[in-house]
Amino acid sequence: MIPPILRDFPEQFETERLLIRAPLPGDGAEVNAAILESLDRLRPWMEWVHPVPSVDDTEANIRQARADFLTRTELRLHLYEKTTGAFVGSSGLHRIDWRVPKMEIGYWVRTRYEGQGYVTEAVRGITRFAFETLGARRVEIRCDANNARSARVAERAGYRLEARLRSEAITPSGALRDTLIYALLADEWEQGK
Repeated sequence: MIPPILRDFPEQFETERLLIRAPLPGDGAEVNAAILESLDRLRPWMEWVHPVPSVDDTEANIRQARADFLTRTELRLHLYEKTTGAFVGSSGLHRIDWRVPKMEIGYWVRTRYEGQGYVTEAVRGITRFAFETLGARRVEIRCDANNARSARVAERAGYRLEARLRSEAITPSGALRDTLIYALLADEWEQGK
């Protein structure tokens, strides 16, 4: 197996409406503004908005994500509207196991861009990147069973529901939650192209 840090691949790619790229130092202020705008939507699902991050917290987080991208341990990706350059949301490939290889797509969208298909477009583009560029054999999407919007993104992007893990995790409010696991395999991706 090639050590992950020696794997070379592009730091950005495009879909129809999005530029999808690795995080860069200096992204903190814009990403933090999107987080603040979207707090009401993020709070039920995302632990990392408790407490609300400052601009410095977000910048530090982005710089760590940049380091993780370079070491290939996590591949966070920021989503930008191609026509305006506006920050739309964040996604990426997480829980990477390069031995298989397999990975998980996570995502969130800035409130003003909800309901416009940006997340589904990003997930489809990142799925293509995972299979065609990174050589993934399996890609997963995991979400809280109560997060119907997130589950619909997985379904629209062609992922199959494989499991419902009961009382598997804790929500940001401290309640037990069920987790849905959607997955797509490389041969299914090839057949669906």
